[in-house]
Amino acid sequence: MRDNYDIIVIGSGLGGLTAARRLAGGDRRILLIEQHSQLGGLATYFKRREHIFDVALHGFPVGMRKSLRKYWGKEFAERIVQVRSIRFDNPQYTLESTFDTRDFSAKLEGHFGIARETVAAFFDGIAKMNYYDEQTETTREFFNRFFPGRTDVWRFLMEPITYANGSTLDEPAISYGIVFGNFMSEGVYTFQGGTDCMIDMMSASLREHGVEVETNAAADKICIEDGKVREVRVNGREIACKAVVSNGSLPRTVLEWAGEENFRPEFAEGLKNVTLSTSSCQVYIGIKDGEKLPYIGDLL
Repeated sequence: MRDNYDIIVIGSGLGGLTAARRLAGGDRRILLIEQHSQLGGLATYFKRREHIFDVALHGFPVGMRKSLRKYWGKEFAERIVQVRSIRFDNPQYTLESTFDTRDFSAKLEGHFGIARETVAAFFDGIAKMNYYDEQTETTREFFNRFFPGRTDVWRFLMEPITYANGSTLDEPAISYGIVFGNFMSEGVYTFQGGTDCMIDMMSASLREHGVEVETNAAADKICIEDGKVREVRVNGREIACKAVVSNGSLPRTVLEWAGEENFRPEFAEGLKNVTLSTSSCQVYIGIKDGEKLPYIGDLL
């Protein structure tokens, strides 16, 4: 690491990686720091013997293709492929879906016995949701409005989104509706080659465009004087900079690294009421080389 940069990006989640890539170019000196030993944040992977396990990016909306083309390039977008079959297998039901509006509507009517008008009204409610709307209705209340007491239907609609972003029934319905609506447009997609391939490609692209990348580099403090960023303390070392982009935890960025005294009191106070998303526990199974599994869909 040098002693000074124009911009320091803290955290190498997809947001931090993309911010660094967008800022790169020209005469700007960009430093991306990551406290862990590899890049990716929550979009990561791990290895056990000959196995590579993806922690994330198993499925996402088609919009990722456009975003990757815009921010990373054609070679990234070309690796986005559709997941053709999502299989639901639980104590309440077993079925397969292409995970789009047409197929979900057919499943809600045919498998779950929901009236066509109710299904149409539900999807209309999803389509009308906007980020900027002031909505107090929870996802539980939203489901109960269309499918009262039908926990099997709630599970069908909610389970994949909970897996994708940790949403719960008691969060604002809009946090569910926007994500669900994005998936329903054209189904589920994934990155061909896996998370390790994508992160390796992103790392190579950053370095190619002049971004300095440091792992095992933890931010300790963002130093601010007279309302301006002066430096970031990284592993105890002071690195001067003109601006900081943080892809770290929002409360930690403001309350710990920067200090709430550098923000408006009402902003800092409101931040203390922010609840972070829940964590999940996943079990990984390695398949011995040469073994074959019966067809169970692309995502189970």
